[in-house]
Amino acid sequence: MHKLLLTGAGAPGGPGIIKALQESGQFLLVVADADYNAAGRFLNPLFEVIPKADDPIFIAELKRICEKYEIEVVLPLVTKELFSLAKAKCVFATQNIKIIVSNHEELQLANDKSKLYHHLRKHQITVPDFYVVKTVEDFVAAATKLGYPEQPFCFKPSVGNGSRGFRIVSDAIDASDLLFNHKPNNTYIGYDQALSILTKQSFPELLVSEYLPGEEFSVDTIIKEGEPQLILPRHRTAMREGISIRGEFVNHQGIINYCKEILKCLPLHGPVGIQVKQAVDGSYKILEINPRIQGTSTAALGMGINLPQLSVLQEFGPIALMQPSNILWGTQFIRYYSEVFPPFQPTNS
Repeated sequence: MHKLLLTGAGAPGGPGIIKALQESGQFLLVVADADYNAAGRFLNPLFEVIPKADDPIFIAELKRICEKYEIEVVLPLVTKELFSLAKAKCVFATQNIKIIVSNHEELQLANDKSKLYHHLRKHQITVPDFYVVKTVEDFVAAATKLGYPEQPFCFKPSVGNGSRGFRIVSDAIDASDLLFNHKPNNTYIGYDQALSILTKQSFPELLVSEYLPGEEFSVDTIIKEGEPQLILPRHRTAMREGISIRGEFVNHQGIINYCKEILKCLPLHGPVGIQVKQAVDGSYKILEINPRIQGTSTAALGMGINLPQLSVLQEFGPIALMQPSNILWGTQFIRYYSEVFPPFQPTNS
């Protein structure tokens, strides 16, 4: 039984990853979150409250918890925690504690979309047409170069979490249709509205890029010191607030080979997610890299592949991986909400 600390127990994918690790039967699992009422608290017997990643005592508290439970491995689910943990890997290593995280330099590249696109382009890897924007004037110029108003385009912060700040700019969308027939979390915005927002206040550096209209894939990978061990393309057939709620695993060799090329010039480690989308010409181009385990990676359980389990076990030696020819490609999944119920506390009302 390996002793494992999982942070981010309240992340959207936290409950599923907790269950996958519990089902493996190979871990004494401790879960942690900055929120005392995180869902994961009620799904696992051992729970600890930790500071947020930007708190000066974050690393010290994690070390204290690791010492308390004699933790061997830490698996973080929160993107903002990765950088502090990457810097502290050597400190934990002196106590024989493994942190499942890439090195700091590679993390910075993977998490900054503008730097990532520049890096990949430098290595002759296809990326969407893009411009890095810091001013309103830059934004206007980028829109023109990308073919606006004839062509829609996208923008998102160079550094951000999830789909925060992402918008598709198009004036061909019916504003009335969006208002009355779509939920308010749609990602479309009119050009004038976007320009008005950016003009009124300062904004972070933006990556302004071509719009990719085709199918979107989320690719779950496991990487051992820069060497891909497993690459599983997952077609995202339905999403809610940027999270896959329905999909299918597809043996798409084009996407698999494209991801291998990306990982050759960006040696990451551990479970890593790569998002790609189809361009007008039919090719697939990168959207972003999530340098941590993805919440929906647990959908691979439908194929008999426990990605959270494999991600941890590879820290202790080579893992037995399923041959591509034996993978149940075509496996579909549907995600749904579930509930946990904190212990009942009667009120005096």
